[in-house]
Amino acid sequence: MTFAQLTLPMRNFRPGPAASLLGALALALAVALILIGPARLIAQVEGDRGIQPVASTTDIEVNGIAVNTTGKDGQEARLAGWKLAQRLAWAKAGGPAIADGQIESMVAAVVIEDEKIGPKRYIATLGVIFDRARAGQFLGGLDGTRARSAPMLVIPVLYSGGAAQVFEVRSPWQKVWAGFRAGASSIDYVRPSGAGGESLVITAGQPSRRSRTWWRNLLDQFGAADVVVPIARLERQWPGGPVRGTFTARYGPDNSFLASFALTAKDETAVPAMLAQAVVRLDQIYSQALADGLLRPDPTLMPDRPLLDPLLAALIEQGKHADAAAATSPDAAASGAPGAEASQAATSTSIFTVQFASPDAAAVDAALGAVRSASGVQGASTTSLALGGTSVMRVSYAGDLAGLASVLRAKGWQVTVGSNALSIRR
Repeated sequence: MTFAQLTLPMRNFRPGPAASLLGALALALAVALILIGPARLIAQVEGDRGIQPVASTTDIEVNGIAVNTTGKDGQEARLAGWKLAQRLAWAKAGGPAIADGQIESMVAAVVIEDEKIGPKRYIATLGVIFDRARAGQFLGGLDGTRARSAPMLVIPVLYSGGAAQVFEVRSPWQKVWAGFRAGASSIDYVRPSGAGGESLVITAGQPSRRSRTWWRNLLDQFGAADVVVPIARLERQWPGGPVRGTFTARYGPDNSFLASFALTAKDETAVPAMLAQAVVRLDQIYSQALADGLLRPDPTLMPDRPLLDPLLAALIEQGKHADAAAATSPDAAASGAPGAEASQAATSTSIFTVQFASPDAAAVDAALGAVRSASGVQGASTTSLALGGTSVMRVSYAGDLAGLASVLRAKGWQVTVGSNALSIRR
């Protein structure tokens, strides 16, 4: 066979559809790397997306004070506007009637939300922060004595343009939560910055997860006990027109609903102010839920209180009812007859602790059933459940620890005897 005959099949080779597709994808990737640059295609966690939350203090802040003042010049009009804002903020906070100079002595800062300065006029929306140490004595319930919540992780979810996002980009919803001064709130907010890997572990899909193990790992990363999920949904009526915002307060690992409300911004420039107003209202909703006893850490998130499978919980309840029925059965009543008094005196009932492996709910049910059916056992119920680990049951036995170990060995268990306790396994 000549060389030409060997190379003839190669000349007639035509790639199949799969090979053609892979070749096209490889070519497209190479072109993208050349045109866009590899830096933009490599890391998902890189980029300017993190917003550090403002430092929270316990000072008393009153926002949204609108003023419209005049003066000989712009500076005098501005000074008059600030003094008027201090008086209005003091009244809004519920302070008593006192002199302007005394109010000014308690002002820690004036926050400019929006201002316009003319030659002789000043129009602005301001926020006034009062020092709690000096103003708390006049403002009653704002003196810091009210209860604070446990640390609550904040996941601010924004639906805009048909997409859900949290920290993937610097969104206006994340920005207003980062800038919210939560020191005077009764909710202890834990606000991630969204930088680095936080944008990967905290996503819009996280509130839909129900795994307590997953939630516990996430909350432990941020030192939180539970979670609140403030949701903003923005709908633009037409380009350059009104923007409707629907805001929902949810909380807990089950994404439980608290309340919802709607606000409208006249155009795109008014959206930040609408979002800032929504944050204040959501904080009021969460604070009221705390006062009503709703916003408290979910007990299933505690490491020492794992979530039970509903079927397993039902089996445990059945076992408790069976123990109660056995205690009131005719056989048990007959033991109170005179002929049984000597037997009761001879054999006393003792309480022992039994440890057993519990890889799943079926193993728990099997262990409880086997121990309850052992001779001399009057009752058995779990006191600590650890699915996938070692659980503990409380056993009432008419005899001593050695006797209980003996009857369990007779039922096929391998028994290790400890101090007033047993460890059993198959």
